[in-house]
Amino acid sequence: HKNQEESELRVSKTFRIITLGCKVNQYESACLREALLGRGWAEAPKGVRAQVNIVNTCIVTQRASYQSRQAIRRVIKENPGGLAAAVGCYAQVFPDELLSIKGLDLVADNTAKEKLPEIFQHLEKGLSPVVVSGGCFSPASSDLLPISDRTRAMLKIQDGCDSFCSYCIVPYARGPVRSVEPERVIETLSALSERGYKEVVLTGIHLGRYGTDLKPALSLKDLLSDVGTRRLPLRIRLSSLEPKEVDQDLIEMVASEEWLCRHFHIPLQSGDDEILGRMNRHYGSGEFRKLIETIRSKIPLAAIGVDILAGFPGEDEKAFLHTYNLVKDLPLSYFHVFPFSPRKGTPASTFGAQVSQMEIKTRTEPLRALGEKKRQAFYESCLGKEFEVLTEGWQEKGRTIKGLSDNYLPLVFPGSRMSQNEMVRVRAERVEKRTVIGTQIVE
Repeated sequence: HKNQEESELRVSKTFRIITLGCKVNQYESACLREALLGRGWAEAPKGVRAQVNIVNTCIVTQRASYQSRQAIRRVIKENPGGLAAAVGCYAQVFPDELLSIKGLDLVADNTAKEKLPEIFQHLEKGLSPVVVSGGCFSPASSDLLPISDRTRAMLKIQDGCDSFCSYCIVPYARGPVRSVEPERVIETLSALSERGYKEVVLTGIHLGRYGTDLKPALSLKDLLSDVGTRRLPLRIRLSSLEPKEVDQDLIEMVASEEWLCRHFHIPLQSGDDEILGRMNRHYGSGEFRKLIETIRSKIPLAAIGVDILAGFPGEDEKAFLHTYNLVKDLPLSYFHVFPFSPRKGTPASTFGAQVSQMEIKTRTEPLRALGEKKRQAFYESCLGKEFEVLTEGWQEKGRTIKGLSDNYLPLVFPGSRMSQNEMVRVRAERVEKRTVIGTQIVE
């Protein structure tokens, strides 16, 4: 009888997690979800009030901060009597701003994330919010995160950043570089393979700095070389890498190893050398041009995406055109374009020659339009070629299957049966909007 009561008590504890921001935040929310489920909590269905409502916040831009505050206020309003917790980067850097939100019960920073399941066990609705800090940044964790219904997994192998770009708050929110020991990475990749995953995305806050803090120090390429010797039945996709971290050896490795996805995402931010200097980015436009051309020459069908920050302080029309013309001339596959917004706590927020929001908008629009043209051109360059596609299930039930190639093509092809988490060979035939239509090759 006692065991039954305890079981009912555990199941009665319900939670909901709202996640904003980057893939690392998504990863950590998924890990928190698994930890709570493992302690007997239940995830509240959509439209049902939850006892604990967790907002995993983002502050990378002013808009992200605004969206985080809005999400917090929304869960407080929609869950009267429930507990509301704000966790993550916002709580790490600007906890006082969150404390002004009426109805918030917990503010927990990134150093306290691993303690949250225990904290929620004892948290009670009170008059003033509880502020929790772990005090220091813990070593990077390598928990597992399933995404996309068992077709891919994401593995965080690194946390923290020490680059201190002048516009970026992330080093203050995430702390110094911390890497997962390579043995643990290999063990986790093996476990993921055994669980049926066929693709793993290696991710981190500053992935290219992986291993520099370990003793003895090693590099991301060293880790990948070790992974390659294990011959796991996995393909590995790399998340964002800084320009100086994509060297000749890494390019050669991606070109020669079939298990490494032909996909690079490399932040450019600006194509003007003076602006790059003001951003504290340690490369020039000529260096970036040479890098992209080298990748394309060595790996003709590689997907190459870039991040661009429009409207940085001091960016005049000439500087903007340097960026526009650089990316127009380069063989890129897609853009992520972000409007600059001054982030309190960063050097750039105090810089002179701030660009008006109206002017920033006039610069982001042509960049995004150009990015769509580049995407279309890249897709068309892949027509007539064959690709290994990891299937994700029905696009249109009973007619077409969707999937993703190693070089980031979203492919759709006719299928008579449901196919999910299977590697199939597909020939790209034509492009429709932002999708490539193909035909499965049956041997």
